[in-house]
Amino acid sequence: MCGGKKPKVQPLPPPPPEPVTQVDADVQGVRGREKKRQRAAAGRSSTILTGGQGLESQAATGKTILGG
Repeated sequence: MCGGKKPKVQPLPPPPPEPVTQVDADVQGVRGREKKRQRAAAGRSSTILTGGQGLESQAATGKTILGG
């Protein structure tokens, strides 16, 4: 009854070759120095959002009406 033939499966094509990306040692050195320079330019103050005593002002909270 259902003795039909299976469809032929074609083999997959080979994957494309990996792109060759060689990074010169000088380029890596420049990238590293640039990252260090950017971190130093940002400084420690860019990561600290509050002072040693925490927040000095009260949070502005109030009742909100959902949907309106």
